Amino acid sequence: MGAPMATMKPVDDPAKAFLEPNDGVAISFWIISIAMVAATVFFFAEAATVHSHWKTSLHVGGLVTLVAGVHYFYMREYWVQIHKSPIVYRYVDWTITVPLQMIEFNLILKAAGNKTSSAMFWKLFLGTVVMLLSGYLGETAVVPAWGGFIVGLCGWAFILFEIFAGEAGGTAANCSEAVSSAFNNMRMIVTIGWSIYPLGYLFGYLLGTVDENVLNVVYNVADFVNKIAFVLACWSCAKSDSEGRGAQALLR
Repeated sequence: MGAPMATMKPVDDPAKAFLEPNDGVAISFWIISIAMVAATVFFFAEAATVHSHWKTSLHVGGLVTLVAGVHYFYMREYWVQIHKSPIVYRYVDWTITVPLQMIEFNLILKAAGNKTSSAMFWKLFLGTVVMLLSGYLGETAVVPAWGGFIVGLCGWAFILFEIFAGEAGGTAANCSEAVSSAFNNMRMIVTIGWSIYPLGYLFGYLLGTVDENVLNVVYNVADFVNKIAFVLACWSCAKSDSEGRGAQALLR
C-alpha cells in the first residue's frame, strides 16, 4: 500500500510524509481505510454462517468494502503528500463499488425467493453510469460543470425511481419483514446518504463555499455509512432469514 508514496517528490521535512496529529482529514482517511478492511474481513467471515442463497450477497458486500479500502489507502497517501482532493481515486472507487451496491438490491430479492428480471439490474446500472460519468466529466472540466451536475442528478433520480416505484420497489413490497426492512434501509442510504455527494459537488466545486478540508472529511464519513452500513443492512437481513430457516428446520 506504500506504492503511491514512492512516486511522490521528496519533502523537506520527512515527518510530513506521514500522518500528523493536526491533520484531521488525513486521520479520517486512515480511520475509514482501516474500517473498510475490518468490514471486509467481517462480511467474508459471516458469509460462512448464513444460508447458502445469502452467501453471494455477503461476498459482493465484502467486495464493496475491499475495493473501497484499497482506494482509501491510496487516497490517504495522496492527501498526505499533496493536500488536495483525490478526485480521480474517488471516482474510480465509486465506478466499481456503486454498481456492486446496485447488484445487492437484486441479490437480496432473489435470496428471498422473489423473481427478478435482468432488466432491473441493467436499469440501475445505467443510472449509475450516467450519474458517475457526468459527475466526473463535470469535476474534471471535460464538460461544463453545471451540465455535468444536472445530468448526474438525473442519473441519481432514475435510480431512486427504480428502487422506490420501479420493478425493484414493487418486488420488495412482497417480501418478508426482514427483507423489506433491509431493502428500506438500503434505499434510504441511497436517498439520504448519497445526497452528500451532489451537495458536495454543488457547494464545494460549483459554488466554492465549502472548504476542501471539510468536504473531504464529510465525503469520508459519507462513504463509511453509504458502504459499510449499506452492506450491514444486507448482513442483518441474511442473518434473520437464515436463523428463521434454521428454527423452522428444528421444528420439523
